[in-house]
Amino acid sequence: MYAVIQTGGKQYRVKQGETLKVETLNAEAGQQVEFDQVLLIQSDSGITVGKPYVEGGKVTATVKSHGRHKKVHIIKFRRRKHYMRRAGHRQNYTEVQITGISG
Repeated sequence: MYAVIQTGGKQYRVKQGETLKVETLNAEAGQQVEFDQVLLIQSDSGITVGKPYVEGGKVTATVKSHGRHKKVHIIKFRRRKHYMRRAGHRQNYTEVQITGISG
């Protein structure tokens, strides 16, 4: 059984017991969160596709930790103009473990 959820402007295919990193959520470690924007659910009885979301669909998860991804390096460069700028960015994330899929 799996589901496709939407959170933080992105879509994720999740299974029960799976761990994934999503955009930062306002929840503390160990706290339960629910994702109600479920786009698709596949179960033994078949596939249910939402319009746009599955009615009554819900995915529950437990927050494991918060962290930051690896640094992404950005370089702006113009040849022969003595112009070069370097910058970096580290995106925050929340690591969650999927505990249940219903719908």
